[in-house]
Amino acid sequence: MTTHEKSPEGRSQEQPQPTRSHLSAAGLRARGWTPGMVRQLLGAPDLLRTNPHFHSAPQTRLYSIERVGAAERSEEFRAASAVAARRSAAARAAALRRRREVLARIAAEPIDVPRLAPDRLAALAVEHRNRLDEERASWRWGHVPDPATVDSAEPGALDRWKVNYLRHRLTRYDEILDELYGRTGRAAAEELLRRRVYAAISKAYPNLAQECERQLRERECGPSPG
Repeated sequence: MTTHEKSPEGRSQEQPQPTRSHLSAAGLRARGWTPGMVRQLLGAPDLLRTNPHFHSAPQTRLYSIERVGAAERSEEFRAASAVAARRSAAARAAALRRRREVLARIAAEPIDVPRLAPDRLAALAVEHRNRLDEERASWRWGHVPDPATVDSAEPGALDRWKVNYLRHRLTRYDEILDELYGRTGRAAAEELLRRRVYAAISKAYPNLAQECERQLRERECGPSPG
């Protein structure tokens, strides 16, 4: 590989780049090596280099490209590569199967939204909002609670509080996600569950469908600018 520089006369000149002589573990991974293959076929590194940014970090293991190339031409490497490829394919298939199982469970979970009279829902939503506002004062420095009432609330804010309250009533579904912590498919399951909760609220309270769509869009895409 070369770079271009201009001569004093303005002509472009190619400058040769130094030839790489060693590969790091990341470089080996890019060529299809697994840690087990490195241990089996290469063994100890040819060079140890101190991390220039973090001296306390483990030294970087470097392997001679010449020795790596020789190993890659061997029957042992081809056999180990074939085994690694089969294991990788099996792992991907297992992960896909677990993801499908998780999503199937979330899709089958019933979501029951409490159906409340409009005045009752508004009162409970404001009460829930005020309670959260009081709790916020305990962990946010300088926050002063500002209690709201149904009559003083802006229509848009009241709809937001109603949806938030209904979502709070449905937090038992978070227990399902907690059981899936660290498992393949949890992120997709969380997104599916979120969409199903908002859809259930919209079905039970059609007048809150627009607010549900807004909250879902904000959670998935971030707040709208301005």
